[in-house]
Amino acid sequence: MMSIIEQQIFSKEIEGVGRIVLRPIHLKDDIDILYSWVKQPYAKYWGMLDFSKEQVYNSYDEIEKNPHHHTYIGMLNDRPIFLMERYKASEDIIAKHYDFKLNDYGMHILVAPVEKRIPQFTWCVFSTIMDYFFSLPYVERVVVEPDANNKKIHKLNMKAGFVYQKEIKLPHKVASLAICTKQSYEEALNKLHSNE
Repeated sequence: MMSIIEQQIFSKEIEGVGRIVLRPIHLKDDIDILYSWVKQPYAKYWGMLDFSKEQVYNSYDEIEKNPHHHTYIGMLNDRPIFLMERYKASEDIIAKHYDFKLNDYGMHILVAPVEKRIPQFTWCVFSTIMDYFFSLPYVERVVVEPDANNKKIHKLNMKAGFVYQKEIKLPHKVASLAICTKQSYEEALNKLHSNE
């Protein structure tokens, strides 16, 4: 089995927190922890609260078979701390709801239950993911479609420079469509740093 260093697709050192590493999901090895995460009450927007472990496995197996949709596990100091899905927006149902560009990529994030409180932890995760997306030369914009009622993620999105477009009706939810360019992300980071 490859070491974590060989598997990683992105890493970021965060002062006072440690190293966050993104690696591809290994479904057979990761299913237990993934299942425990999607069953958390706060993960209701993930839509898997009633799923069996087998259903969760099959859902992610389907995702991994899709050439335009990939799943990653985020590790903090070698411990799994979040799940991130990356998908090509033009190849997703989302493309029917807005004027997409070919280099738009979407994401879904699920953070693990906190064992020990770390200040700004969710922002550390979120900004690492955004840094990853904009490190990819083919990503022009990041698109998100969180549940319209998910106030926590809306705050994070706006903090990162996402601009909300409209509400859209997806098969399993009413979602708030938001888009972030590299420029709007950098401007949001500059604003945060100037307020520190």
